[in-house]
Amino acid sequence: SSFSVALSLAVGHQYSSLGSQPILCGSIPGLVPKQLRFCRNYVEIMPSVAEGVKIGIQECQHQFRGRRWNCTTINDKAIFGPVLDKATRESAFVHAIASAGVAFAVTRSCAEGSATICGCDTRHKGPPGEGWKWGGCSEDVEFGSMVSREFADARENRPDARSAMNRHNNEAGRTSLNDNMFLKCKCHGLSGSCEVKTCWWSQPDFRVIGDYMKDKYDSASEMVVEKHKESRGWVETLRPRYTFFKPPTERDLVYYESSPNFCEPNPETGSFGTRDRACNLTSHGIDGCDLLCCGRGHNTRTEKRKEKCHCIFHWCCYVSCQECVRVYDVHTCK
Repeated sequence: SSFSVALSLAVGHQYSSLGSQPILCGSIPGLVPKQLRFCRNYVEIMPSVAEGVKIGIQECQHQFRGRRWNCTTINDKAIFGPVLDKATRESAFVHAIASAGVAFAVTRSCAEGSATICGCDTRHKGPPGEGWKWGGCSEDVEFGSMVSREFADARENRPDARSAMNRHNNEAGRTSLNDNMFLKCKCHGLSGSCEVKTCWWSQPDFRVIGDYMKDKYDSASEMVVEKHKESRGWVETLRPRYTFFKPPTERDLVYYESSPNFCEPNPETGSFGTRDRACNLTSHGIDGCDLLCCGRGHNTRTEKRKEKCHCIFHWCCYVSCQECVRVYDVHTCK
């Protein structure tokens, strides 16, 4: 996948000293010709592309931390291993969150002035509202999305169902960013009074995008593959499996293969199983010991942790604390 390439950038030697040495696009493994051209044209923002993939993967691991599949990455090259080979809802989520991550990181980097080829957004001004005026640096999410589209979708040009699925989910991730832009304002005036407010468009915290895309994962639409004969040959498209549900919009995630159960290790599906995973004894949800451990039961051990306690505020101005040892029960799947 194009994201394995970008992550090999992110953790590879090219970025060990960001910005202090030229990035040699030709030395990055696995780029298709379109990505190679893109890299050479936009070499300035390639560190942000890689950073965006990392942000996306970290968010994936946060969102799925209590699920049987916890977005495990194995190595720098394949990242997720065989999990992404199938057209499952997990693949859908990874493509969407990584595409959103690239758009997010590039947009932020441009607004911070770290590249000469991009900057603030001056297009979406419109008239100011009551009691405020435009100011600051509106983040140019259109540019960030264009970069993500050019780079992430470069491999998805085959006339098959998987390319169609990846393109759709990549775009859903980028659309989520656009939908969650908000007006950020700053007050000006004597001693912080809000006589004048200046406002600009800002991206939300990336956690907002993660939460939003996790909801889309839970409600993802199952599709079926249809083949059509066209002048260029056979073309595969996707249509909803269940006609009595509303069809997916451009904001929804789509998939057409069912997921493995992720309970047991399976090198073919890329499942690591859930053995030794920490579970929540009091939860009845998927993070609870019953469901996360797939009915195999759990082990319990005690763990001592040092913590600050009995803190006192002294005038003026510092806090002194004692150190206490607390004992916790830790539950892990058998």
